[in-house]
Amino acid sequence: MDFQLDEELLALKQTVKDFVYNTVDPRADEMEKKDYVPKEIMDMSKEMGLFGLSIPAEYGGLGIGMVGKVAIYEELGKTINGYTTLIGGHTGIGTVGIVEMGNEEQKQKYLPKLASGEYIGAFALTEPSAGSNASNIKTTAVRKGDKYILNGSKHYITNGNIADVFTVMAVTDPSKGAKGITSFIVEKDFPGFMVGNVEQKMGLHASQSVELFFEDCEVPVENVLGEEGQGYVNALKILANGRAGLAARNLGSCVKLMELTLKHAMEREQFGKPIFEQQVIQHYFAEMDLDIETLRSMTYRVAWMVDQKMNVIKEAAMVKLLGSEVYCRIADQAVQIHGGIGYMSDYPIERYYRDARITKIYEGTSEIQKNIIAAQIKKNYFKNN
Repeated sequence: MDFQLDEELLALKQTVKDFVYNTVDPRADEMEKKDYVPKEIMDMSKEMGLFGLSIPAEYGGLGIGMVGKVAIYEELGKTINGYTTLIGGHTGIGTVGIVEMGNEEQKQKYLPKLASGEYIGAFALTEPSAGSNASNIKTTAVRKGDKYILNGSKHYITNGNIADVFTVMAVTDPSKGAKGITSFIVEKDFPGFMVGNVEQKMGLHASQSVELFFEDCEVPVENVLGEEGQGYVNALKILANGRAGLAARNLGSCVKLMELTLKHAMEREQFGKPIFEQQVIQHYFAEMDLDIETLRSMTYRVAWMVDQKMNVIKEAAMVKLLGSEVYCRIADQAVQIHGGIGYMSDYPIERYYRDARITKIYEGTSEIQKNIIAAQIKKNYFKNN
């Protein structure tokens, strides 16, 4: 396995690192309180090509592989997670479906604008009755002539209020269960499509989540993504592809928490010496560092497997599970080491603590990841016996 980045990628990684440190992070409190990403930060992100990370070069993107992508995500994870989620939601589940399953006409039409950031992408699967059980979606799509008519709703859709293009899952044949779901490319201006209220969240401020409504929404037949009836399979592929990326973003946040907490432990004195000199605090740091290096190793390994076109169903679930659990654990330890100041909203530790919690829920809960892992273990057992 080779995790080495070429000179061009190393230069981009350094550029992103500098951008995060000098431009994004100094405005994190502003973004947290105002719940938005400033236009100038969005514009600079577009200029660097961050919206086209995984879109092939022939469509205007950077076309970097998964190892390179997670290297960039790791740097992006070192700042306010709302901004990171906006970028990740677009470059991951918001566009990967068109990249991987779109036909040439669809790619030519949408990818150049998605790569430049002129269009923002979003992924619309979750519904009030379909969270962990994604096959239970109720949004329907009925073909009428050269259009499909969509009716239903989605919720908790990241980037939903700023997106121009949505990958939407809807039921085309209710008699076939999961095999009756089809994925569609839906534009925000299609008749019958509406964006609902921005939902108020515990964390991830600056990344909005919204409801979407489809009331006789007209979608052209040519906007079917992949084959009819393959929507559920498409959704699983899209989510699996994004899990290494999410783990990398979590990794970056863990590294940032480690840096902030180590600085505090070296400067904060109690009982006549820095608190780092207390053995219990040293044990905390040993555990945090072990978790970070374990997560880093698995994240880059799974990314390499994705680049090799290997089956990563189990490993993607594992790294998403590990990344979420490690992030939440390190955020908790960081608050504990900081003590009372770690609980105050004037300091970033409290923000990371709130932001970490959603990682065990979105893009597949920790429990669902365990189900996927167990199913693959069972499958491999019967395959080999």
